[in-house]
Amino acid sequence: MKRLLFTLALAFSTSIIATAVQAAEVKNIVIVHGALADGSGWRKATEILERRGFNVTIVQEPITSLADDVAATNRVLDLQDGYSLLVGHSYSGMVISEAGKRPDVAGLVYVAAFQPEKGESLLDLAGSKPPAGNSIKQTRDGKFLYLDPAAFAQDFAADLPGEDAAFLAKSQVFAAKNAFAAKVGEPAWKTKKSWSIVATQDRSINPELERDMAKRAGSQVTEIDASHAVFMSQPEKVAAVIEEAARQSAK
Repeated sequence: MKRLLFTLALAFSTSIIATAVQAAEVKNIVIVHGALADGSGWRKATEILERRGFNVTIVQEPITSLADDVAATNRVLDLQDGYSLLVGHSYSGMVISEAGKRPDVAGLVYVAAFQPEKGESLLDLAGSKPPAGNSIKQTRDGKFLYLDPAAFAQDFAADLPGEDAAFLAKSQVFAAKNAFAAKVGEPAWKTKKSWSIVATQDRSINPELERDMAKRAGSQVTEIDASHAVFMSQPEKVAAVIEEAARQSAK
């Protein structure tokens, strides 16, 4: 009888452990695109990750305000089954730093992105170490910002084929000025594991600023020789970082 009870207890414990391990797996990747380019640029990286067994969803946020973009991200996170890894490019480092505080977010990946401290805005950070590019312009009403199409290729996507960079310039998503001025609360990277990709040829965010923010956050850093559009020009390398982050988040 004792042996039977021991065997049943062992089987029950093993089942609980197996269930816990399975529940901790991170199979959902939620990607939040940055300002000036929409989520379609993540297609190649998405296809790579899906081939490796991940469920990938892209948040098409409106970039009308930081609060609106966090809400858009939360709506997509609500659709996921289980834990998610949250990925943000550029401006959307601000977004995932807010939305990533949810208990169902297992980790954060910053891709050539801003990693704010509490009370900082994108404008605060960008002004602390200005980038090499200086081609941001205002719309006539003064409410939105965009990148001068003539400088788009050089400052955003210098390592993409010319026709691709030209199309990005024509299809860019304007960003509300108040989204860039909004200050974040306590950032998620203080309580969640984080990874950071530094684009060493970035002319939209100073690579030194990317390094400084990642160091402050204690992020695991990968440097890739690429422009700000690293997610498009180096999708294999970016996907590899995301995959490893998902694996490590599951531990």
